[in-house]
Amino acid sequence: MKLRGTLGGMNLLLEPGDTAASVSQALAPRAELLGAHVTLEVQGDTDPGALESALAAVRAAGGTPGRVRAPRVTVTGPAPDPEEGSARTVILPHGVRAGFRGEYRGSVVILGDVNPGAEIVAGGDVIVMGALRGVVHAGYGGHAEAIVWARPIASAQIRIGDAVARAPEGSGLGNMKRLEGNEGAELARLQDGVIVIEGHR
Repeated sequence: MKLRGTLGGMNLLLEPGDTAASVSQALAPRAELLGAHVTLEVQGDTDPGALESALAAVRAAGGTPGRVRAPRVTVTGPAPDPEEGSARTVILPHGVRAGFRGEYRGSVVILGDVNPGAEIVAGGDVIVMGALRGVVHAGYGGHAEAIVWARPIASAQIRIGDAVARAPEGSGLGNMKRLEGNEGAELARLQDGVIVIEGHR
């Protein structure tokens, strides 16, 4: 993690090794610097918890989170043919609307909402910085260790690896085991072959 001043305020760079705990610890003594306009940059495969922790620290210090940028990561729409390209993390700098379908070999981070009628398929994790209301499939190809993370998970259907959970008509994700204390950010993962959703800080 690197924090530096700019003409417009502060710039906070999150690096692949950063975690929620390390970011909180590093920013605690620098709270007075965060009471400004802070632009966040994400480098490579950054832990979503680290980004969440940085945003919380800026807000707690009375600062204004600015844009979230990913200058060193490819920003694109649907990935190329699965036989081509890389499995690097792709960051979409916006939410996605109904009718959008994105396929990614690696993980995907969406800096906005996934609206109903949108579909995201990823070989790795699916991280949504806003609400997840569309259909997602993380771990496509049988990667059972993949996760889905969103604020919150309110999708009619999610898949992880070969497991699928659908919401019955007029209800939440009834097939999924929801754990207590899951206001705000939520994480879905496979546990004993069943998709489990839990609150995530």
